[in-house]
Amino acid sequence: MPEQRRGMPEKRRAIAQAARVVFGREGYSRASVDAIAVEAGVSKRTIYNHFDDKEHLFHSVALEGAHQVSAAVAEIMERHLRKIVNLRDDLVAFGIERAAAVTDFPDHFALVRTIEAEVTRIPPALLEDWKAAGPPSGHLRLAPYLQRIADRGLLTFDDADSAANHFNLLTITDLNQRTFYGAIPMPESETAAIVTSGVHTFLRLYGTESGHTDARGRAG
Repeated sequence: MPEQRRGMPEKRRAIAQAARVVFGREGYSRASVDAIAVEAGVSKRTIYNHFDDKEHLFHSVALEGAHQVSAAVAEIMERHLRKIVNLRDDLVAFGIERAAAVTDFPDHFALVRTIEAEVTRIPPALLEDWKAAGPPSGHLRLAPYLQRIADRGLLTFDDADSAANHFNLLTITDLNQRTFYGAIPMPESETAAIVTSGVHTFLRLYGTESGHTDARGRAG
């Protein structure tokens, strides 16, 4: 990394935050470095000291946000899925808290909406990295937890990745589509009802007789 891009982390953070706001508000194509500079309260030159161009800036903030969300979801998975007490209740609690986490990152999920709306205009390199770090790969991070639960005899499936993808489709993906990634508020009671229904369907697909009873102890 060139020397001029080291240091001044507060400037870089300000630029990144401003970029999230502007890209989320105006989209990738319409957003300009000038607008981001005004939002950040810095000069265009300062932005170019940290980022090569608009594409590099968008790529950077999109992936930074994806990693932040993934880290937050990882903590939620650890809290609810590492130690299983009652499979149904723990899956429902996980799904509800995971859905609530979307509202903790409004600027990032505005970027998610931008990517989905302008997918044909987004640089191919970003799309490939996005598939690995963003929502499209969320089931891959959930799969090891479901595999550990299955190893205890509480779930049964041939492929953990596929089962995790189905869990997401029935819960968080359904919610994200209905709320447009948190842009349209949904009552907590409705969120809970959707997650509960999704978990019920998931367990009908993959649950075992053991999974219908309380499961004491640590998964895996």
